[in-house]
Amino acid sequence: MKIEQIYTGCLAQGAYYIESKGEVAIIDPLREVQPYIEKAEKDNAKIKYVFETHFHADFVSGHLDLSQKTKAPIIFGPNAKTGFEAIIATDSQEFKLGDVVIKVLHTPGHTMESTCYLLLDENGKETALFSGDTLFIGDVGRPDLAQKSDITIDDLAGYLFDSLRNKIMTLPDDVIVYPAHGAGSACGKNMSKETTDTLGNQKMFNYALRADMTKEEFINEVTDGLAPPPQYFPQNVLMNKEGYESFDDVLERGTQALSPAAFEAVVNETGAVMLDVRNPQDFAAGHVYNAINIGLNGGFAPWVGALIPDLKQEILLITENGKEEETITRLSRVGYDNVLGYLNGGIAAWEKAGNEAGRIESIPVEELSERMKSGNDINVIDVRKPSEFEAEHIADIVNFPLDFINDNMAELNPDKTYTIHCAGGYRSMIASSILKARGFDVVDVAGGFAAISKSGLFETTNFVCPSTLK
Repeated sequence: MKIEQIYTGCLAQGAYYIESKGEVAIIDPLREVQPYIEKAEKDNAKIKYVFETHFHADFVSGHLDLSQKTKAPIIFGPNAKTGFEAIIATDSQEFKLGDVVIKVLHTPGHTMESTCYLLLDENGKETALFSGDTLFIGDVGRPDLAQKSDITIDDLAGYLFDSLRNKIMTLPDDVIVYPAHGAGSACGKNMSKETTDTLGNQKMFNYALRADMTKEEFINEVTDGLAPPPQYFPQNVLMNKEGYESFDDVLERGTQALSPAAFEAVVNETGAVMLDVRNPQDFAAGHVYNAINIGLNGGFAPWVGALIPDLKQEILLITENGKEEETITRLSRVGYDNVLGYLNGGIAAWEKAGNEAGRIESIPVEELSERMKSGNDINVIDVRKPSEFEAEHIADIVNFPLDFINDNMAELNPDKTYTIHCAGGYRSMIASSILKARGFDVVDVAGGFAAISKSGLFETTNFVCPSTLK
């Protein structure tokens, strides 16, 4: 028997490959499925099952393409209703895989169809729990994503309490927990950087598994402090429930190389968003006017999901040479399937064709300090999360979290120049590019708050200033 966790850092997501006697099960696969197929071929094995722990909100699963390519059935837990053929398992149903057994444990709470899969080894020993978004390392799944008019957040949290106590905490302490997510995912609020652990350790250290915890205490603690979910989550759920276009077709359409003239013509014809995925400082040095910068070397897919609210939005890419396919793949993981092509030759080809490139001034913290001391009206915006801002920030400036920049744009004055920083420079360039594309004058602070704090040039505070801009 072999268990392999296939972890994708940018989504903080764990998929699982389980092999026994030439038979393979895949749990919660990513959108691009060829790596799973190739892995099975290398093991001289056949993919027999595709298991889904729930209808994922934060990424589009590869269950449909994987099933179509391998003829392996898709398996969901009780209460799942799909727009495609799938096995809707019953609670405690068992699936034979080589010499091992995968047992269904229905664990509603994160969602009503949420299901864990318990692996029984060759001797029938309860060995591993693939816990989906029911149980994380250090946390449990948030109960607010599947609320409906007749099911409240508190109802879901109560179901989750019962699922954990009755289905999971009764398992042996040496069972290994393999969750669907780790630190950085928006599906929980207190996840560990570790991606596996024993159930016994979790019983000791996971706040939600305290033995003396009442249901009321659990509901209060699990629902407290939940940040609003990203706007793309419901759309991903719908794609996972109803189906989606084949990834192969998405990739073929997106990898169309467009000359600068063709690129401009497509923009004018379709109104496509121009998404520049290069590093922030490369974008600042030269970019296509009105392009948005969300760099690949960061939390790329979640930030696209947070800032481009419509999954059907048509997109054109500006990338480093050779990064086109990776970009399309990572966009498809969160449901952005309408990439129409990319700028062949990148920004160098754009300028060579006689087009002017845009620039964003990026200043060091020393210059920011001088400008703030000058007495001129310097409008500094901190685009970090409220929790980061509250921990420490430059005195007397405002917090304008990047997550909600589209919602709060009306608070900005188009007659002012805004100087923007985040923690290290990634998010501030995203914000700068968005504001510039909307016609605002912006200046970026290189190095962000890390450089600001290290310099010792600024008065900082943890006093919470108003978060509105006048």
